[in-house]
Amino acid sequence: MFGKSLKLFTLFGFEVKIDLSWLIIAFLVTWSLATGFFPRIYPGIDRLTAWIMGVAGALGLFFSILFHEFWHSLVARAYGLPMHGITLFLFGGVSEMHDEPPSPRVEFLVAIAGPVSSVILGFLFLGLELALESLGSPQTVSGVIGYLAIINWIVAVFNMLPAFPLDGGRVLRSFLWRWTGDLRRATKLASKTGGFFGTLLIVLGVISMLSGQLIGGVWYVVIGLFLRSTAQAAYRQLIIRRGLEGRKVRRYMNDSPVTVPSNLTIRELMHNYVYTFHYKMFPVVDGDRLVGCLSTKQLKDLPEKDWDRHLVSELSSGCSPSNTIRSDQDVLEALRSMQETGNSRLLVVDDGQLSGIIALKDILAFLHYGLGLEDTDPN
Repeated sequence: MFGKSLKLFTLFGFEVKIDLSWLIIAFLVTWSLATGFFPRIYPGIDRLTAWIMGVAGALGLFFSILFHEFWHSLVARAYGLPMHGITLFLFGGVSEMHDEPPSPRVEFLVAIAGPVSSVILGFLFLGLELALESLGSPQTVSGVIGYLAIINWIVAVFNMLPAFPLDGGRVLRSFLWRWTGDLRRATKLASKTGGFFGTLLIVLGVISMLSGQLIGGVWYVVIGLFLRSTAQAAYRQLIIRRGLEGRKVRRYMNDSPVTVPSNLTIRELMHNYVYTFHYKMFPVVDGDRLVGCLSTKQLKDLPEKDWDRHLVSELSSGCSPSNTIRSDQDVLEALRSMQETGNSRLLVVDDGQLSGIIALKDILAFLHYGLGLEDTDPN
């Protein structure tokens, strides 16, 4: 779902990251508040004050979304679900939950926690606004607080749309799951609602653009496309999890991997290995001992004229959790590591010894042919 993200801080054990797409929405929110919303509500304010209010409103929205996602994560962790962190991105935020809830009840409680927290936070902001007004606080200050009360209620209402994977869609899935007793079927039905609402927003967006409301129409279309794609992706993700659950790395690894001697020159590496096998990463060995790995990413900044002057041992990196996995671990763990690090190949290392290599293409081949993912589009 995400591109590049930046870790901001850790809150109660949850990593809080910001996707670079959030910068787009942060600017748009600040600009729209500073040039449209606040000057229209308070006609007498000067330009600088309007921009200060816009920045304050955007920061408050950042806090509100983080608060919303935090409660999802907190409830999930209370029921034993592994939570990696929270990422804020273009359309809000998402709590990174690596496993499906164990029961419809847990699904419901985790899903409803976010909207409920937003409603409560909205009332807290409303109480603060009234208190500030009674104390004679400047109207511009209480105005920002009032805006945050309203925006939290809007966040709650939007998230409660029965459009999977929004919170309302997950609440719907919890009821469908309880009714059918089948998580896969419930997810497929809930994903169809997400696709329906996505299509509806796209149609409304086109109508808005044709009626002259270009910017609003574009946002409807973009959000609609996002809902459709994430609904489909959420269903496929469930199929992948179910298909790979309990399967060990040793079953899919290549136990006779191509290795590179550490005393090889980079030119020899390029001509005899990279151009021959077209792999993006090679295990580096010194005799029979594994000493690290070398990826093509590490070679991109080395000019060809220097290939004869450097050895593999000089550029290779050591083994770490980001590029290794044990043969007795689940394939899901390998796939998750690849997604988080961007590595398409992992060294399979047991007790310090190289057992093999597991590649993303081999996992994807199994998913495609073994699970028939071409037939898993719920829409």
